[in-house]
Amino acid sequence: MRDHTKLRAFELADQLALLVYRQTAHFPRDEIFGLVSQMRRAAISVPSNIVEGCARHTQADYLRFLDIAYGSLREVEYQISLAHRLGYISDTSELNGITIEAAKVLTGLIRSLRRSPRSNRP
Repeated sequence: MRDHTKLRAFELADQLALLVYRQTAHFPRDEIFGLVSQMRRAAISVPSNIVEGCARHTQADYLRFLDIAYGSLREVEYQISLAHRLGYISDTSELNGITIEAAKVLTGLIRSLRRSPRSNRP
């Protein structure tokens, strides 16, 4: 089994999830079941899928969950942009910085794993 706590991608995803929760706490009440819920679910999905992938026994499963995490990360990226354009977040620099760095690190991890020999062993 892999240790997710040793992955930079997990650290960044965890930071992003915390930041999204903090930022969305100030959104209008009428967005609680809309954009707030969507952003939080997508943000939580990133580290959650990294953790679940680390718990899988095959590299193929691990990669599948990392791909899902990457998709959720891109979803959060769009939602941050939308929230900014709607006027719910005035300064997106911290959110965008973490999102961009997490995407780079996660992409690097995925590419590295795809280049390495695939194995069905843990």
